[in-house]
Order: sequence, then structure tokens, then C-alpha cells
Amino acid sequence: MRLHVLGVRGSTPSPGRDFARYGGNTSCVAIGRDGAAPSLLLDAGTGLRGLGALLGDQPFHGALLLGHLHWDHTQGLPFSPALDHDAAEVRLCLPDQEDGDAAVDVLRRAMSPPHFPIGPEGLRGRWTFEGLEPGYHHVAGFEVLALEIPHKGGRTYGYRISDDTSAVAYLSDHGPGALGPGPEGWGPYHDNAMALAAGVDLLVHDAQHTADELPTRLAWGHSAADYPVELARRAEAKAVLLYHHDPTRTDDEVDALVASFAGAPLPVTAAAEGATIQLGLS
Repeated sequence: MRLHVLGVRGSTPSPGRDFARYGGNTSCVAIGRDGAAPSLLLDAGTGLRGLGALLGDQPFHGALLLGHLHWDHTQGLPFSPALDHDAAEVRLCLPDQEDGDAAVDVLRRAMSPPHFPIGPEGLRGRWTFEGLEPGYHHVAGFEVLALEIPHKGGRTYGYRISDDTSAVAYLSDHGPGALGPGPEGWGPYHDNAMALAAGVDLLVHDAQHTADELPTRLAWGHSAADYPVELARRAEAKAVLLYHHDPTRTDDEVDALVASFAGAPLPVTAAAEGATIQLGLS
């Protein structure tokens, strides 16, 4: 399994030289297997625009999993030529909203006039839209476990993606503090988070806040960076990739955050646009 990091920010893009090393685009990760081109996308933030460079400007054939429907995870959707292409084939899956609306109608609430010139059905290529229930699914050649996790403002899933050689957990927006303070005040290590992270090769996790910032931002629905490090230790994950960086956190501040975990019992790094991460054999 090979991960390509296309977008790393939370909430809103962060342009400017202070954010150039880690990148300023919002959440998107592309995953491929067996040396092939990416066939699975996690979220559709503004980083999705970079997918074309990975595909050699060819159309995308595969699936897109949305963890939830906030703007920073959907606004790249109509701006990627690899997806908005006559020859593209895209299976788009989002958390079922439990309100009876079809997935395409849920997307249309934000993507249609007067908010945007076209609706989801205006995207070129062959698209299907699905509301995903929690549980195991077979998506784009991967086994995917989707479980609900706390995040303010709409049903949110974390995902565990596995192939024959490796597994990655993706919890891009996770506010465990909504379930209580937990042992350190960062939120409890609840069953769904533990199940997603258990034994994975890499935990990609919301790290929007520092532990010092969290008390005044608890209602925002995100994690302190310390939380995924301890979650990974408890769940016996092999490494942590801090993700969904605060849009005001500069490159130097991200460096300092990573350095603060130098004594952690497992490798801790920060997600950077353009990074490629190889898991398993190939």
C-alpha cells in the first residue's frame, strides 16, 4: 500500500511562505496498491487538485471516501480534472446521514446554485453516490472498516483501510473530548477509535490543536496532538502521522510540535503535501 499526501490542513487553506513546506491545501490522501496508480481517495479537500500529477493527467478510476461533509473535505471535488473528466469512473461514498435523503441529494445541499454553478450530477464522467453505513466494506480493492467517531456538526466516520500486506487508520476529524475528559483531559480512548487504530502500520489522525490550546477550543470538535500518540501506543499502532494541521500553524510551529514527541514510544511525524509513504511490501 502506498499513500500520497495531497492536502494536510483543517478548516481552510493556508497560502503563503510560512506554510510552504508542509503545505496549505485541505484534507486529501490518495492510496494505491501493488505499484499501481491510486484507486482510493480519502476526502476531497483542496488537495484533491493535485491528483492529476500522480495520474499523468489521466482520468481517475476508483472510489472516494468522505469522512464527513464539512467544506474543508469537499471543496476540491469539482476542481480536480482527474475526476471531472469524461472518462472518469468514480464511486463516491459518504456517511449515511440517517435522514432518508440519497447521498447525491445530501451533496447537492452545498453543491448547487446559488452556492455553486453545478450540482454533483454536473460532474463529467461516470459517477455513483452512496450513503455508507458503519461496518466492513470492499472498496476499490481494499477492505474498509467505517466507524462513527465524534466530530461536531454532522455524522463523521473514521476509516481503517487494509490490503494483504498493511493497514492504515484515517481519523482526519476527531473530537473525543465530546465524550468526556478521558484520563489526560484530551478525551477518552473509546471503542471505535481503538478498533480503527488497532495494530495498524500507520495512524493518520487529527492533530489540529496542542494540549495547551485544547481547553479553549474543545467545542470545535478536534484533537490535541498528544491524543493520537497515546491512542497509537494503547492500540499498538506502529507509527503516527499528525494531520489536519491548524490553518494558522506555521511550518516552524509544526516542526516544534513534532519535536515535542521526540521521546514517544513510536515514530511521530507530521503530514506534508507531496509526501509518499510506503506501507507493507509494495
